[in-house]
Amino acid sequence: MLFIALVLLASYLLGSLSGSLLLGRLVGIDIRTRGSGNAGGTNAFRTRGWRFALGVVSIDIGKGALAALLGRLVWVPSAPITAQDLACACTLLAAVGHTWPVFFGFRGGKGAGTLVGGLCVAWPLAVLPLFAVWLLCLLSSGYVGLATVLAAATLLPLALLVEPALLWFALAAAVFIAFTHRGNLARLAAGTEYRFERVRLLRRRSRS
Repeated sequence: MLFIALVLLASYLLGSLSGSLLLGRLVGIDIRTRGSGNAGGTNAFRTRGWRFALGVVSIDIGKGALAALLGRLVWVPSAPITAQDLACACTLLAAVGHTWPVFFGFRGGKGAGTLVGGLCVAWPLAVLPLFAVWLLCLLSSGYVGLATVLAAATLLPLALLVEPALLWFALAAAVFIAFTHRGNLARLAAGTEYRFERVRLLRRRSRS
C-alpha cells in the first residue's frame, strides 16, 4: 500500500507542474491575471495566442499521460488494485494537482487536458468518443466549457457499455470536470458565457 500512496503523491506533484504558469514565468507573466484568470489552455489561447496555448496544452496533456504511465510501470501483481485502476487513479490525482497545484498557491486550471493525457494511457479506447463529443458540441455551440463537461459525461455510458470496471473512474472524472467548470455552467445558465463564434461551423452550414 505504501508504494501506491507514493505513486499517487508523485502523480499529484506532477500534475502541479502547470504548463501555463511554467511557460508564463519564462515570458514574465502570470496568466491567472489575464482573461478569465484560469491557468488552462483556453485562457492561454485567448490571451497569448495559439503558440503559447499549444505549449501549455502539450505540457498539461503530457503530464497526465506520464502520471498514468507511472502507475502502470510501478504496478506489481501483488497490488490490491489492477494496473489500469492504478493508472486511472494516477490520472485523477494529476488532474487534482493541475487544478490545485502545490507549487503555485493551489490556483491552477480545470484539469481537462490532464485527464485526456491520462486517458491516452489508462483507457485509450475512450479518447476518440470523448473527443468526438467535445468537437461536435464545440462546432455546434461554440462553448468550450459545455463541450468539455459533456465530453467528460460521455465516459459514463462508455464505461457501462464497454468497461464496467472503470465506472468508478468515469463517475469521478465526470463529477470532477463538472465541478471545475461550475463557473462556466453558471454563466451559461445566465447567458453570459463566452462563446467562440469562429468555431461554430455547424451552425453556419445550417444557415447557408
